Amino acid sequence: MNKNITTIAFDADDTLWVNEPYFQEAEEQFCILLKNYHPQHTVSQELFETEMKNLPLYGYGVKGFVLCMIETANRISNKTVSADVIDKIIRMGRELLQKPIELLPGVEETLNQLKDYKLIVATKGDLLDQERKLKNSRLEPYFHHIEIMSDKKVNDYQKLLKHLDCRPENFLMLGNSMKSDIIPVLELGGNGAYIPYHVTWTHEQQEHVGEHENFIQLKTINEILNCL
Repeated sequence: MNKNITTIAFDADDTLWVNEPYFQEAEEQFCILLKNYHPQHTVSQELFETEMKNLPLYGYGVKGFVLCMIETANRISNKTVSADVIDKIIRMGRELLQKPIELLPGVEETLNQLKDYKLIVATKGDLLDQERKLKNSRLEPYFHHIEIMSDKKVNDYQKLLKHLDCRPENFLMLGNSMKSDIIPVLELGGNGAYIPYHVTWTHEQQEHVGEHENFIQLKTINEILNCL
């Protein structure tokens, strides 16, 4: 990894705090609600297909997830699903939006020791939800800049680096998604530190990048301190 790092960006969900397990719990509840129509694995697959179809329209986040659950429920029930089930889906979404923030181990201690760097958050998701989570995390004072992105592809990172006036070789991205946090940054000539999380959304799963001079894999977030 390039040692001339000046700017360090952190993904938020499942890198700084817990997120995906809550979605998986909600999906499990959703499958139980619709068990009279299809087995759990079928309902889960139908939901995922709906999410992928609507991703260009809804983007990432709880609100799009709730709309996809409602659409899926209507489709697989041939529009016979009860108003009570729809109400329960809406309440599940509301609960997701009000989940307490649970920081992952070592996060605040690591940020405390990186004050010589320009620290930013670069995360996907719904603007209001991500702003709420960041505020409730009490981590906001550590960061020079917050970027809530509609997607994390090469051109999205190019725009971010231009805004930060940062060269790719001076940029390091930490995150739990190879697809969103690591590979696009490496393609730009930046640096990537992958921190696997025990649960990953199917859409974000991707094979390892293999050997790359600008890539490192960590077990925990605080291991980055030994790499800079």
